[in-house]
Amino acid sequence: MNVLMILADEFNAGWVHALGHPQALTPNLDRLVGSGMAFTNAYCQNPICTPSRVCIASSQYCHNHGYYGLSGNANPGLPNCFRHFRQAGYRTAAYGKLHLPCAPRNWIADDVDVFGDSYETADNQHGSSEFLSGLERDGLLDYEDSWHNDSGVYGPKRVPIDARPSLLPLERTQEVWTAERTMAFIDREPGRPFFVQASMQKPHHPLLPNQRFWELYAEDIELPPTWNLPPDQRPPHFRKTWESWRQYPAEYGTPGEDIEAFFRRCWRGTLACVSQVDYVIGLLLDFLDERGLRQDTVVVFGSDHGAYHSIHGLLEKAPGIPSDEVCRVPMIWSVPGLADSGRCCPALVENVDIGPTLAELCGVPVMGYADGRSLCPLMAGESGGTDRVAVTENAWSKAVRWDKWRLVFYPRSLFGGQEEGELYDLECDPQERRNLYRHPDFLAQVWEGRTRLLEWLVETARVTTPPMLIDTVKKLGVSRVVRLEEDGRASNPFQPRCRDDMLDNYL
Repeated sequence: MNVLMILADEFNAGWVHALGHPQALTPNLDRLVGSGMAFTNAYCQNPICTPSRVCIASSQYCHNHGYYGLSGNANPGLPNCFRHFRQAGYRTAAYGKLHLPCAPRNWIADDVDVFGDSYETADNQHGSSEFLSGLERDGLLDYEDSWHNDSGVYGPKRVPIDARPSLLPLERTQEVWTAERTMAFIDREPGRPFFVQASMQKPHHPLLPNQRFWELYAEDIELPPTWNLPPDQRPPHFRKTWESWRQYPAEYGTPGEDIEAFFRRCWRGTLACVSQVDYVIGLLLDFLDERGLRQDTVVVFGSDHGAYHSIHGLLEKAPGIPSDEVCRVPMIWSVPGLADSGRCCPALVENVDIGPTLAELCGVPVMGYADGRSLCPLMAGESGGTDRVAVTENAWSKAVRWDKWRLVFYPRSLFGGQEEGELYDLECDPQERRNLYRHPDFLAQVWEGRTRLLEWLVETARVTTPPMLIDTVKKLGVSRVVRLEEDGRASNPFQPRCRDDMLDNYL
């Protein structure tokens, strides 16, 4: 069985027409849903690009792999799914906006046969500058986006948040480049199984879709209903961010453009970028069909995190504000032989589940290091997930989802000793308009969320001493010993040991 993992950047879970979005034009994602299974309550483990992708590749939570930001050295021994499948005999490749040359450095590059990061600089020995150097060679580099250049082709300033048609030909976009390299790699050795990740830049800002997709959406497109909702019930940092975006159009918008027109233009650009990603997914699906590979290939589509892009009056992702729009992500599977295709599963699942699920579907060894769990039982129609929590970790916040509830926990030190938090009933309030955290009738739910979060942190933590410290700890003669499972988790001291292969760990 082959694997094609397609990742978008900053793709909200709700931006698929077949999953209920009335405006999004996504015919290829719709056919992926129709031929597979969509998990409608899938959550990312971090609201920032790089640490979230480390979670996906390692199948581990942030508090176990240690990455919360955009930089850092590789942790010796940190596992990843590319290495896992390569050791099982697969050809492995990663193309597109991978976000993994920076943190941890060269971690993925060392474990794939081909590493094609579309934005990596040429001086990195593992990186591929083919995409950018090709644009530069043909005089197109200034058209690539409005953020990373000072040429002025999109205006007088370097604009991080912008929405307008791209001047780059469709066939030279990052998304098409990624798809073409992915297809060429698959064609290279048709007799061997492949494990390939194709990672798209869009709909991450700046919002510069090709004119073809920009024209799919009207200039007077209807904005999300919460775009101008006052954040009265939100924590201080949300209110401050909300106010700052109210000043943004005056500095970066088109002269004379009011805030509603600016937000409307950004929303139009967002959906146009979504349609551009959908177009490239169609190229990949058509390619698999033409090569007769669809019945031998697992296809999974997902995203590192979601985004606002005008929802709740915010633009981009604002990772310090982990609303459901940022934490919940699309997860759509197309699995050969899957019974009852076209199903939607509401069970709580996480991005760390992708690796273990792929391993079971492909019959490769179990990922003993994974924090996630296989979704194959849910795909087979079994019930489950009702007792699970899904957690999105940030350096200064943690958001936990269970049942119909979602709690956002902030440490009091973040607000000068003042207690702040968020609690939402997603069944009654899916748009998170009403914060119940301070409501006296919901104190029990606040404490249940805190308890579930603490239990999750304790139960999922890996306590293995780093290899470089083992000798030092032994020399100190520390006597406290914790019995560990093979995967590094502490064993339950109140249950009898049923195996003799547990390990000692000095704390």
